[in-house]
Amino acid sequence: GDVIHRMLTATQYIAPLMANFNPSYSRNSTVQYLDNGTVFVVQWDKVYLQGKEDVGSFTFQAALHSSGRIVFGYKEIPVPVLQISASQHPVKAGLSDAFMVLNPSPDVPESRRRTIYEYHRVELDTSRISSLSAVEFTPLPTCLQHQSCETCLSSELTFNCSWCHVLQRCC
Repeated sequence: GDVIHRMLTATQYIAPLMANFNPSYSRNSTVQYLDNGTVFVVQWDKVYLQGKEDVGSFTFQAALHSSGRIVFGYKEIPVPVLQISASQHPVKAGLSDAFMVLNPSPDVPESRRRTIYEYHRVELDTSRISSLSAVEFTPLPTCLQHQSCETCLSSELTFNCSWCHVLQRCC
């Protein structure tokens, strides 16, 4: 989005492994990405934890497929994730989404108060993250997948899908 706020970035993420990594520690450490039009991949290669470089390097990636599928791949995880300290930076793995609303402040009418709403989060059990493992997220069907009024209204999803004639979409 066009809004940057520290709390928004703390609640809006796709994180195969979030920790206090220092990619500048070694010349061999890189963060690379690839986009071929059907999959966008980000890879953290041989990155070290800040202040804990002696435990070894981590190599992992996130692959975002155009189908909505997300795969986290873990090649090298030299220590159990539960042993990584969260004192300098949160340690997380998973998905989270949020949005921010600007509301008028009751105390100062000309100012606006930012309210962040985290509406969905999937946290991975970090004790299960290990070398040579992967996690796959598969999107659930939604009303938006229906392309016509007929398929929308006859949908058997647990959502109450309805057709919006103005937008010509199922919602």
